Amino acid sequence: MGNVEGASEGNAGGIGRRKVFGWGGLAAAGMVAASASPADALGDPRRGAGATDVGSGSGERVPPDALPGGALDRYVAGLAAEDEFSGVLLLSCRGRTVLSRAYGMADKELGVGNHPGTAFNLSSASQPFLAVAVMQLVQAGAVGLADPVGAHLTGFPTDIAERVTVHHLLTGTGGLDAPMPDWQRVFHSRDEVREQHRLWTHQARLVAAPGSAGQGHTPGGGVGLAIAARIVEAVAGTTFWDYAHEHVFTRAGMTGSGFYTRTQWLSDPRIAHPYARQTDGSRVDVVRHLDRGSTAGPIEGRNPARAFIGHSSGDAFATAPDLIRFAHALRDGTLLSRPYAELLTGAKLPSHGPRSFTGYTGPLHLLNGDQWTFGRGGGNAGCGADWTVYPDTGWTGVLLSNYDDFPMLEILQLQEQVITGQDGTPPGGG
Repeated sequence: MGNVEGASEGNAGGIGRRKVFGWGGLAAAGMVAASASPADALGDPRRGAGATDVGSGSGERVPPDALPGGALDRYVAGLAAEDEFSGVLLLSCRGRTVLSRAYGMADKELGVGNHPGTAFNLSSASQPFLAVAVMQLVQAGAVGLADPVGAHLTGFPTDIAERVTVHHLLTGTGGLDAPMPDWQRVFHSRDEVREQHRLWTHQARLVAAPGSAGQGHTPGGGVGLAIAARIVEAVAGTTFWDYAHEHVFTRAGMTGSGFYTRTQWLSDPRIAHPYARQTDGSRVDVVRHLDRGSTAGPIEGRNPARAFIGHSSGDAFATAPDLIRFAHALRDGTLLSRPYAELLTGAKLPSHGPRSFTGYTGPLHLLNGDQWTFGRGGGNAGCGADWTVYPDTGWTGVLLSNYDDFPMLEILQLQEQVITGQDGTPPGGG
């Protein structure tokens, strides 16, 4: 979103997925009663009857409602049939695809349909790529989590340079404030975006004690992530985009993912166009119509396509299979050695709720006290994304959409129920 990436489209204005996508999703006709929740399509997902092996000889039992034709599949198919969902749903267990579905159009004007290889704008669901980049430099000994900003960058006020650490930046607890970005500005080059972020970081001011409070959805939190990206650039000697391409996307085998430019967004049929709901009920392709934007209150008027390219805290693109690959690359040591991967995804601070925590650029939840889940969500005009990892059981769920008004939370709650047998409380973040 141009300098939107500086604060992330989901990071400024206190936006949450419930506000963006609504809570009262459409119940599919013939599948869920109009007054029911999507969970009413479930029997008991913990039952053994009907469970299926992930693969021959795997010994891993898959709940029937996670399989094709199960409750999750039927619910999302019902939404798509009513044009209330456009995008991709993918469930994977221990490296094997359990459910893969694609619905709607990636480009309605050219008649290009969504498919599993379609890349979607992730909004702030791309923030963990920045955290991985920083942690790779920590693992290499080039950066310390306790390093103050001034250890790697110059030109900041003394209180920021000496008191705000890399750890504070990644947890959104730097105590920083910054001006709200100009959401209407249209950018035209990588250099223009990078220079704007450099200028924006030097507008940061310390307004609270570092470590004292979370700033995840404020301009201060966004500018903290922009500072972290500048540290990656200073230490690695390259742009944040080039570092992420070589050391995150390529290493993880994410061949369909990247920080794409608006030119690529317009010309590459593999990238889904975002369709933002307007006040008259229509949906508008906001890549082709930069003067149009979101009509949702917290992000009213914003348009991610005004950015020429995403940056530190938002607007990378990924396919659903690539996000599965990213999750596996965190597990198997491809991106980080096990201790550093655990440090990346481990709980750092308590968050809202007794079993919710903050990690490095992502939330974590403890399900019924015995199972972790982590991931990241994001949303903007014509964009909705979430990837959720269940590390204790090897499951990963990915939900990507080029609509901004679908019942995202309800889908994710149902996803968690069919996978775990527990009431769904999906990771947030966008």
